[in-house]
Amino acid sequence: MTPHWRDSIEFVLAQAKRAKQANVFPIGAITKKRNGEELTDIGALIDGGAVAFTDDGTPVKSALIMRRALECCRMFDKPVLNHCEDPDLIKDGVMNEGEWSMRLGLRGLPAVAEDIMVARDIMLAELTDGLLHILHVSTAGATELIRRGKEKGIRVSGEACPHHFLLTDECLKTEDTHYKMSPPLRTKKDVDAIIEGLKDNTLDVLCTDHAPHAAEKKMRAFNDSPNGIIGLETFLPLCIKGLIEPGHLTWSQMIEKMTINPARLMRLSGKGSLRPGMDADVTIIDPNLPWVIDPEQFKSKSRNSPFKGWNVKGRAIIAIVDGEVRYRL
Repeated sequence: MTPHWRDSIEFVLAQAKRAKQANVFPIGAITKKRNGEELTDIGALIDGGAVAFTDDGTPVKSALIMRRALECCRMFDKPVLNHCEDPDLIKDGVMNEGEWSMRLGLRGLPAVAEDIMVARDIMLAELTDGLLHILHVSTAGATELIRRGKEKGIRVSGEACPHHFLLTDECLKTEDTHYKMSPPLRTKKDVDAIIEGLKDNTLDVLCTDHAPHAAEKKMRAFNDSPNGIIGLETFLPLCIKGLIEPGHLTWSQMIEKMTINPARLMRLSGKGSLRPGMDADVTIIDPNLPWVIDPEQFKSKSRNSPFKGWNVKGRAIIAIVDGEVRYRL
C-alpha cells in the first residue's frame, strides 16, 4: 500500500532531525520530487534541520517557482542554491558548444544557457531580497553577471570547482567520458574568467561537485555516459596546483573559500573557524606532501576522475570531527 503523503513528510522530517543531532546539516529540495512544479514545505524542512535549498542537478525552470522559493527562504534567512542552465537550450547536449563540439560532431551545451538563468535568478534575488547562491559556475558570462550583481548590492554568491579552472573542452578530443560533466568543461576564456572571479571574490566558495559513478557506466558510449566526476580526495591538491602554485590566491584566501565562506553562506554559526568556542572540526594538512593521483588507491568505491597520473602536492593527513579523530592518513 502506498504511504499517505503526510507519513512521507513525517519520515523525511524525522530523518532530518536525526541528521541535525548527528552534526550533519541537510539541504532540502526546492520543489517536490525536484520536478520544478511545486514548492516543498520549506518551513517544515527548516524545522527538521535543513540549512539551504536546491534542486541541484536540475535547474528550477519556472521563474515564478524560483521567485516563491527566494521569498519563502528569505523569511528564514536561508539561501537558495540553483544549478543554472536553461533546459530548452541544453536539450540533448553532452559537451560545451563551440569549436570542439563541432570537430567531434557532438551536440553542444551553449554557455549562454547558463548565463541566461544566472541573469534571471540575480534579477529575482534583487526583486525579493532573497539570498541566492549560484552552484558550480562555469562561464565567463555568469561570472561577470555575479560580479555586477554584487556591485549593485544584490545578495548573490557563486562557487567554482577545480575542473572548471584546470581543464577545458579541448580535453574531450579523446572522447574520454571522465571529462564529461554538467556544467561542462568550457573554453580557455572561461577558465581565465573563473580564476579572475576567485581572485576578486566574485566567486566566494571552492567546491568539488563530487559525483561518483560506477566504472561500467562511465565505460558507455559518450552520449550515453552519465555526467560527473569524483572530487573529494583530489580537491585540496588540485586547488593548490591551480590556485596557489600560479600565485592566484594566497593560502589564507583559498582556505577561506573552503571553510569560512561556506559556513557563512549556510548560516552555520559554529563552523568554519578555529576560534575558541567553535565546533572542534579540524582538517590537518601537509601542504608539501608530493603524490601521484591514482584513482585505484582512492577510499571511494568510484574511480571516475580525469586527473589520473597527475603529479600534485598537498594532502589531508588527519580529520577531526567534534573533537574526535575520524581519519588519519
